[in-house]
Amino acid sequence: MSFSPAPLRFRPIATFALAGVAALLLVSSTAAGDGPAVTRLAEGLQNPESVAVGDDGTVYVSTIGKFGADGDGEIVAIKDGEPVSFTKGLDDPKGLVAFKERLFVADKQRVWRIDGEGRAEVFAAADAFPRPPTFLNDLAVDEQGTLYVSDTGDLEGHLGAVFRIDGEGAVTLITDSQIAPALQGPNGLVLEDSEHLLLLDFISGAIQRVDVSDGTLTRFATEYKGGDGLALDANGKLYVSEWTTGRVFVLGKESRAPTLLSGEGDFQSAADICLDAANQRLLVPDMAGGTLSAIQLDAFPAVRLDETPLPVHAERAFPQLEFNRPVVLTHAGDGANRVFVASQLGKVHVFPNKQTASKTEIFLDIEDRVRYKETENEEGFLGLAFHPKFKTNGEFFVFYTTTDAPHTSVISRFRVDKKNPNRADPKSEQELLRLQRPFWNHDGGTLAFGPDGYLYIVLGDGGKANDPFGNGQNLRTLLGKVLRIDVDHKDQGKSYAIPNDNPFLDYPRARGEIWAYGLRNVWRLAFDRQTGACWAADVGQDLWEEVDLIVRGGNYGWNLREGGHPFGIGGVQDPREDLIEPIFEYHHDVGKSITGGFVYRGKRLPRLAGAYLYADYVTGKLHALRYDEERQVALADQPIGANISPVMSFGEDENGEVYFMTTQGWILGFAPDEKGDEKTGKK
Repeated sequence: MSFSPAPLRFRPIATFALAGVAALLLVSSTAAGDGPAVTRLAEGLQNPESVAVGDDGTVYVSTIGKFGADGDGEIVAIKDGEPVSFTKGLDDPKGLVAFKERLFVADKQRVWRIDGEGRAEVFAAADAFPRPPTFLNDLAVDEQGTLYVSDTGDLEGHLGAVFRIDGEGAVTLITDSQIAPALQGPNGLVLEDSEHLLLLDFISGAIQRVDVSDGTLTRFATEYKGGDGLALDANGKLYVSEWTTGRVFVLGKESRAPTLLSGEGDFQSAADICLDAANQRLLVPDMAGGTLSAIQLDAFPAVRLDETPLPVHAERAFPQLEFNRPVVLTHAGDGANRVFVASQLGKVHVFPNKQTASKTEIFLDIEDRVRYKETENEEGFLGLAFHPKFKTNGEFFVFYTTTDAPHTSVISRFRVDKKNPNRADPKSEQELLRLQRPFWNHDGGTLAFGPDGYLYIVLGDGGKANDPFGNGQNLRTLLGKVLRIDVDHKDQGKSYAIPNDNPFLDYPRARGEIWAYGLRNVWRLAFDRQTGACWAADVGQDLWEEVDLIVRGGNYGWNLREGGHPFGIGGVQDPREDLIEPIFEYHHDVGKSITGGFVYRGKRLPRLAGAYLYADYVTGKLHALRYDEERQVALADQPIGANISPVMSFGEDENGEVYFMTTQGWILGFAPDEKGDEKTGKK
């Protein structure tokens, strides 16, 4: 086949600066509150497929031309908003990358190399491949010039594959559908590091991490059926385009949670994307629309989200003490600076808040009343909260699963022994509320007094999978809710009162105790001692773990939504005004059961000030989440150096220092990696 290089050199094309982009604006969409996010760089392209940025900033686009017409494909350069032909006579040019004043393009069953004059030569012909390729698609290139190319295969039994092409054009197989059966329709490729590729599977919608040494796959993310392109920035954020929907996303490095970057009508069929890092933008060819556009990335808070690891690590606290399944760590708020640790089996320990503490006293022992089984380990003693006036009234409250009825949660009041402040009176129990659940799991169990002096009670949806009785959305049941009650007064027929400003007090057939609903299994809930904000970590089922800010009357979506996504057959596809979305979520590819913590207000670690500390029960990963409540945007989700599994629960002492507990019976706290300035946290 002959090639007709266009009369355009590789270097002289003008580099786009941000001002130039603004001048090319034809159509724009807006990121919320941050100005235009999408600008058109060129229109009138014939089926644009892939885009690359040259060393000098020149933007090149591969265009297929008329579908099925051999020799109609070409590479064009974008100059002053107009496509200028660079290399003609290609068949079906798809993947396109730039490397050291050269372009490489995947064209059906071969890969071309194009010089700065637009002259093309076959770099890897079909017969150079260890087996004949079917439909070469996307390309990636490393710093040494080694190419990686995906072969999508077809629906007639030809296998999808990924190949490596060295600097001399020699081709080797990395993986295919025989080596890795999960590979169905390999498409988008990007280098994650020197040993791994990320691959987007068009058919399954999975993003796979490919080990280039042995071709094995590890699932990285899911839910991108019809996905086309991948791009990875220097901060580890992954960008994904969907050819079938036209949507473009950015995935959090740590959470894998997607944020939509494209607006309605921006793209019809977003193809193979490319980062233009110098201009902080993502280039998106739209095949059906015939356009090339730029998404200005600094317009999106999700792109700016700080995910750099914190110079903080976990370390053993109170190292001489061990407990049997510790689930609560708290304090009495009475100025005595004591630490109380509750075991899931029914004992509460008390000891002085000193790292040298070597023994505890038993503050309360109700093991004979608490039902706990290893095979049904979401029951047991789950909640403990001291009355805000404990110093004068000696009252505290507990949440436990009782032995006297199946799957029944009890919330009771106890009092301290008048003669011994380190000993409660087990005979002083006054039951406030009793609730039977259909199953043993999803109990909830957190008790916490809010800044308003009322007791907040967390109840899960009652268990099993999918919320089979629809409890989360049913205001006639207390299951799947956060309750708010007044423990200092009594309504007729109750051992407590319902505050007059509870949101559903006057709703027909609704339970007045309900403060918020639509929750699956919150583990745990805590109030920020500085702002009063109510934080909750709701454990997901299929794919998503979430963090919520609980507000009066809020509906958090379960079981219509899981995190920010539709759940089940009757799931709500798009956010509704009456459903509150999580402020943060993470995917089950990185963790499977969130353990909620506290907003750090201690003095030992200024670096953590104002961060919500949480963990994942399965992976043991710890994170510090920062959220701007005024702007309603997450600012940071930073990993903390630890991998201690499982993380049972978090706690807070009287000084605002935060701890967490493990199934090994340990209590751990946080410490700086290096000694820093105690006032600023700076090294």
